[in-house]
Amino acid sequence: MTTEFKHLEKWEGTLASCIRCGYCFEHCPLMKHTGWESDAPRAKIITAFGLLSGNVQPTDYVAHRMFSCFYCKRCEAACSSGVDLTDIFDDAQRDLLGMGFPGPGTASVTFDNCARCLVCIKACPHEARSYDGDAIATDPVKCKSCGACVEACPAGAAQIIHNYGTGKTDLTEKVTQFLEEGPSAKAVVYACNWSFYPDLQASELPDEDEQERDYKILVNMCGGRLEMPVLMAPFLHGARGVMVACCPDDECEHQGNLRAKKLVESLKSYMEKMDMDTKRVELVQIKAGDKQDFQMHIDTFVDTLNQLGPLR
Repeated sequence: MTTEFKHLEKWEGTLASCIRCGYCFEHCPLMKHTGWESDAPRAKIITAFGLLSGNVQPTDYVAHRMFSCFYCKRCEAACSSGVDLTDIFDDAQRDLLGMGFPGPGTASVTFDNCARCLVCIKACPHEARSYDGDAIATDPVKCKSCGACVEACPAGAAQIIHNYGTGKTDLTEKVTQFLEEGPSAKAVVYACNWSFYPDLQASELPDEDEQERDYKILVNMCGGRLEMPVLMAPFLHGARGVMVACCPDDECEHQGNLRAKKLVESLKSYMEKMDMDTKRVELVQIKAGDKQDFQMHIDTFVDTLNQLGPLR
């Protein structure tokens, strides 16, 4: 055993308890986006075991893989062995940082326009930010890439660089593509990964009716990360309505649902001024993994949009 991994070594027995079943990667948003199992939790666990045993050498590539995580913890919920996956990732990251390897992955933040107002420090629910008297410092291990700093920063200096398909530009492009597919496209549903993510069913054939669906579910990593231009984009391309799904009040770890509520309220206020029916925008709170409840809300919302008809 290498002595360089002083934080990771306490997980030696736990790493051996992972049965490599692969349930975790079915729920991993990074693997869904990249298609590479090296980005999945199982691969991270195998890599951590290799680092600890000395069979895998620490490199920049390995460090990037270990730091690439949205911390949605859906892998832990699916783990049949009860492995504390994200805690293991944290300790592997601490050791890699101690060796001088770069981080983070999803949580890269720039401060080109930072005014040192310290608002982001107060807004961070994970105590990942601090001020050293000269600049804002971010602890890449504590940072969970929730986006609270992005929403709070008045100067727009805080940015999450690696969005892996969940950023403003990515979501807007998906909205445009869906709404240009045909007249059946009516609604866009923004779903928080923490409360919902469609399982990866590699054995299923593509849905032949997918092109005929009248709604599209687009997953963002946290309801608090949504921005007004993203909510407005569907209407600008002919959608009849927009739904925002976030976590229940007692389940959200980042207060993202509160930010999502404020955003939806602001949009409805704007719609009233534009003489648009506010029923075209709806916010729902979905318990983690409750697909049946989510589908019921979507179906009801689409029925409402059918009654309202297209925007004029």
